[in-house]
This record gives sequence, structure tokens and C-alpha cells, in this order.
Amino acid sequence: MKYLIALAVVSLSFLSFTHVPKNQQDGWISIFDGTLNNWKVGKNASTFSIEDGSIKVNGPVAHIFYDGPVKKHIFTNFEFKADVKTLPGSNSGIYFHTSYQEGGWPDRGYEVQVNNSHSDWRRTGSLYDIVDIKETYAKDNEWYTEYIKVEGKHVIIKVNDKVVVDYTEPCDVKREDNHPLRLITGGTFALQGHDPKSTVYYKNIMVRPLKD
Repeated sequence: MKYLIALAVVSLSFLSFTHVPKNQQDGWISIFDGTLNNWKVGKNASTFSIEDGSIKVNGPVAHIFYDGPVKKHIFTNFEFKADVKTLPGSNSGIYFHTSYQEGGWPDRGYEVQVNNSHSDWRRTGSLYDIVDIKETYAKDNEWYTEYIKVEGKHVIIKVNDKVVVDYTEPCDVKREDNHPLRLITGGTFALQGHDPKSTVYYKNIMVRPLKD
């Protein structure tokens, strides 16, 4: 009997060490559970909805901010990735190092462009107004992966595993008046609703915190 009890304890201990939570794999943590729980939006909240397990973005200008428990939604060094699908003529963006605000375009943080065919020439993967790219690396109506890594002052952006931006923020950087807080600081993530004619979908939204 003692042997069986000891064996059961060992087995339970092994399981406790080998079990990997469903929302975490190789350090990657899901911050989207198929609902808008842990996300916060102010004005024009109807721009964001859930469709087929993804976040659908369509409507007036609005931004939805991650407001969940992972790192208390304050990220400095990290890897981020999301699967994205744009419909023709659509525009959106992924903000990092930002913070919640009720309306308007976020004042803090950087925007990573989501745009494969909108009239704005800055295409998907651009570090908006900082390192803008004209080439198109993803297609409308198809899921692709957008990846962002921030480590120190260094930013890498990939579209479907292709590096499209490799940028290091200068120590004495001076921003223009329209983006005074577009700086490496730390903060949360946000998804952008750009205009009523744009429809964009996001799913598999993951973050892997790195050592600060």
C-alpha cells in the first residue's frame, strides 16, 4: 500500500511539472480567448465584435486595448504575433507600448501597419511614420502572420516570417509634433479600427515576454 501511495505521489508530481496550460506554449501566451474579455475599448465600441473565433474590426475610428492579467498588461521587451486577414481596401494597425485612451488615435506608442490595398501607401509591416514600406508582403482575403519583437531599443517586424523592418530607436530621438510620444517606453497592445469601409480580422493573438 505504501508503495502504491508513493507511486501515485510521484505520478502527480510528474504531471504537475509537465502540464502546459492551454494558453501557453514555449513561453508564448495567448491574450485572446475568443471573446473580448480582457480587452478595453472606449468610443465606438461596436467597431469590434467576435466572428468565427476572431476579432472582427469594422466601423468608425476606435481602438481596443489589451487590459488583461498577463504582465498586468505592461510589456517592455517582448515578442508578439497575430494572424491577420484584411478585406480589399482595408486599413488597421497594431499598437505597442501604448496605453488606454477613450477616443482618437493613441498618443503613446508605435503603430505597426495593417494595410495591403488601402489608399494609404504605407503597407503591412510598416513602423508607421518611422520606417514605412511600399512593398506588399501579404494578400487580402488570406490569413497571414504579423510578428513584432522589441528588445531594448531594437524593433523587428516580420510578415509571414520575412523581416520587413529592423529599426533601432536612437538614444536622443526627437519626434515631430504629431507623434511626440512615439517612443520605446513600455505599455500595452491595441488594435485599430480605421474607418467604416475597412474590415480586418485578428486571431491567435500571442505574446512572449522577454527579460526586461
